[in-house]
Amino acid sequence: MKIKHLPLDQNINGWAALRGNTPRHPALHGNVTADWLVIGAGFAGLAFARRIAELRPHEHVVVLEALDVADNASARNSGFVIDLPHTVGSTSAELEQAQTYRRLLQFGLAHLKETVDQHGIECDWQNAGKYHCAVSEQFDDDIAHYQDELTTLGERFERLDNAALKQRLGTGFYRSAVYTPNCILVNPAALISGLVATLPPNVTVYANSPALQIDTHGAIRAETPHGEVRARKLMLAINGAARGLPLFKGNVFAMSTFATLTEPLTPEQRQRIGDISPWGSTPVNALAGATLRYTADHRFLIREHVNFTPGLVTGAVETGRHARRHQELFARIYPQLQDVNMAYTWSGLISITRNGAPVWGNLSENVYSSAGCNGSGSSKQSAFGRLLADHAAGEDHPLLADMHTVGRASYLPPRPFLDIGVKGFMARERWRSRSEM
Repeated sequence: MKIKHLPLDQNINGWAALRGNTPRHPALHGNVTADWLVIGAGFAGLAFARRIAELRPHEHVVVLEALDVADNASARNSGFVIDLPHTVGSTSAELEQAQTYRRLLQFGLAHLKETVDQHGIECDWQNAGKYHCAVSEQFDDDIAHYQDELTTLGERFERLDNAALKQRLGTGFYRSAVYTPNCILVNPAALISGLVATLPPNVTVYANSPALQIDTHGAIRAETPHGEVRARKLMLAINGAARGLPLFKGNVFAMSTFATLTEPLTPEQRQRIGDISPWGSTPVNALAGATLRYTADHRFLIREHVNFTPGLVTGAVETGRHARRHQELFARIYPQLQDVNMAYTWSGLISITRNGAPVWGNLSENVYSSAGCNGSGSSKQSAFGRLLADHAAGEDHPLLADMHTVGRASYLPPRPFLDIGVKGFMARERWRSRSEM
């Protein structure tokens, strides 16, 4: 199998830039052998590698990452470690599915926290909660419905009006929100770097070593620009890049999201928004609204807009356009902060499936996969990767039953029909949620 597309973002990941110079992992040079080969050092790949190395301490695990470990898609996300599904639904089947995802998300979050605490990973880990926000009265019913869903699940929450939100967020932009208290906020580049640095000693990570061709007939063999890995078993954690591989049968595709970090607010600028603590907010429509964060070092993050990105490439010109959009949006949300400068704007890939279910489990006898995060990737893919290692090693775990009940990613049409469908859906959602911007 030849890899048809590799990710390329012509921009600087702000989270990684904040960390300054960090140790770099070497690229693969020459030929190596391993018991397990993991392709992709994101949350799923690292969770799988850590768990399989714990279960098989005398076996060698090799992880290949196409980019620097602090610059891959997982390191470019917004830094939310989500504990609850975004939607629940009203039928008994939808409620049961939501409870399943809640168990999986909280399992993934718990194991991330355990690793962070055990190894003292410095990633700005904060239990700040999350505000699920609406701007216009058009979405009052959606906010009320989410409140009812959380009540059904037995989760704690607060319903907040404009006045309460202005006091907590420093802006009167939002009409209403539902606050849930157990979402974690992090610097994702620092978290990924820390997860890599604390892997068991029988794991070797090679960065800037994209797999260019993978042979799964007989022994596993993967070619990189300057080397080759041979292994007995393979785990693919390449998300949106997976669509071009025959084993995935066209059931996943990639989209780019765009984010901007501001410069830190000065003490005088901070006085204009009041004495507020770090927080994170998500829009009532995740595809058409804006995600925001206020960080511990007094920066704002604005994430807004998603693009269909079948070639996995985002150019500098496109990033520049979104930088201007984010600055204009920030000026609307915080008109009292128009003198705050934007520091970094970057893009990052997420993988999407048609029915929201993952590509998880065996693709063939010795090939495994966890792809199709559909958002909430930090906690969800951490759970999926860890449980996949138990499955691959023949270990029992009660949540493996949940992995089978979430279903399997459904078939997607070929291009150009896929392009037309995705772009049409996105245009409709943006129009429907235009009042939120």
